Amino acid sequence: MPGILYLIPNTLGQTSAIQLNPLASVIPSEVQVITARLDYFIAENAKTTRAFLKLVGVKNPLDTPLQDIRIAELNINTDAAALPALLEPVLDGQDAGLISEAGVPAVADPGANLVRLAHKRGIIVRPLVGPSSLLLAIMASGLNGQSFAFNGYLPVDASQRAKRIKMLEERSRQEKQTQLFIETPYRNGVLLEALALTCQPNTLISIATDLTLPSESIKTQTAGNWKRDLASGRTPDFHKKPTVFLLLGE
Repeated sequence: MPGILYLIPNTLGQTSAIQLNPLASVIPSEVQVITARLDYFIAENAKTTRAFLKLVGVKNPLDTPLQDIRIAELNINTDAAALPALLEPVLDGQDAGLISEAGVPAVADPGANLVRLAHKRGIIVRPLVGPSSLLLAIMASGLNGQSFAFNGYLPVDASQRAKRIKMLEERSRQEKQTQLFIETPYRNGVLLEALALTCQPNTLISIATDLTLPSESIKTQTAGNWKRDLASGRTPDFHKKPTVFLLLGE
């Protein structure tokens, strides 16, 4: 009988291991218990997964020594032909954990294709509760949480990026739908400037940075106000920090 593929949430940033239970505020205790008993993980990044497992072990000792836990990587460079091999141990009866580099797996993450394959192979898939930067940003933005769409990354080319922003803004206005996207953290400033200059002055733009971390920052205001802030040098403290961008055309 096949094992279970658990979808395990990771933290959204570095957490100190000095605390008695360093994950308590973001990862439920039951999720930590399940994670601690697994000895096979399919991870976006093996290094960050080991760091996460080390934090889990502070409160919940790992059933298998960390150095003996098998971690197979699955990232954007993984060939589709390699996916079946990742599930072979699960088909043989071993439980496994799919874990993202940050946040929940299979959402804005390369794990979705593996989950689809698991369903095709008759493997039970169990998603576990944990932090999702996209949902947390929607919750805190004040924008429409009844209808929203995640669009990944916008084009790097300035003209193509502006064209895409205008398209998303128009869709948002017509459908009253919040549009979400992310950017490589060192280009956060460039994207905010593009949004402020491209969007209509009354379009709402929300910037959510370092969610769940001590440096968390969330601000929602119109594109016109963002434009004035940037002109006066009031830039958010988000350089090289994971940030979710949201807009809602009014």
